[in-house]
Amino acid sequence: MIKKFYSNGKLLLSGEYAILDGAKGLAVPTKFGQSLDVTEQDSSLLRWKSFDENGNIWFEGRYKLKSLTEVSSSDAQISKTLTNILRQAQGLNPQFLASSSGFTVETRLTFPRNWGLGTSSTLINNIAEWSDVNPYTLLSKTFGGSGYDIACAQNESSLLFWLEDSDPQIETVRFEPPFKDRLFFVHLNKKQNSREGIADYREKHFDQIELINSISNISSRLLTCKELSVFEELIAKHEKILSRILNLKPVGERLFSDYSGVIKSLGAWGGDFILATGDGRTPDYFKEKGYETIIPYSQMVLS
Repeated sequence: MIKKFYSNGKLLLSGEYAILDGAKGLAVPTKFGQSLDVTEQDSSLLRWKSFDENGNIWFEGRYKLKSLTEVSSSDAQISKTLTNILRQAQGLNPQFLASSSGFTVETRLTFPRNWGLGTSSTLINNIAEWSDVNPYTLLSKTFGGSGYDIACAQNESSLLFWLEDSDPQIETVRFEPPFKDRLFFVHLNKKQNSREGIADYREKHFDQIELINSISNISSRLLTCKELSVFEELIAKHEKILSRILNLKPVGERLFSDYSGVIKSLGAWGGDFILATGDGRTPDYFKEKGYETIIPYSQMVLS
């Protein structure tokens, strides 16, 4: 018997950084994600294989089931991270992996690992479901973060996410802008380390209440926005606010100053995907700049 689990990827359209302090962020689950299949076997081992979007193995390891000590692995650092997640899940549910028989686990991504759509969060959510533990607690004990990515992993629609006394609050919403054919996600050809970005943000000094109120207001207004021009004003304002706090130039100014539309960073500034408003000429513009991954909104967002 095979147990199957699947989690959606994620993108945060508004609220990056500020969501950690209680601001409301508008998040969307993606059509891309990660599956986890578990098969019992007659062995005292946990055998793990992780496949990329092309069906190639990018990690594999074997572990003694009772102790979760490594027998062999293809990458020591990934192995260490994986065993930590599994041990934390055991700490939350001592019955997890208490079987006398072993397991074969196979994970499969449907997106490239460097896209930043949630390789870690989809894994955390899948393991949490398998081990029957709270995914937000498991996240906090492993990678950390606000938890909006876990909310996306579990939901099929767009959502507003915020923290209230550190507890995740989720309001599923319908975000279907009439101009969605004018929205594009462009990958910046590099993976950004979210934890490093968060650490830098934590060192800044600013009026936290003002930031929370400003960003929450933008997130709410984006939801009801019917005109592209208003949407562009809102995301430009979002970029300006965070640019001032982070003391960084917005990506539009830094890399695409000659672009006719409006560009917004998504997630930690400096890598992964950006959101660009545009038209039929948009893909050609970014390809000429050396950015080959341009995904229209309707092909990215689960709705």
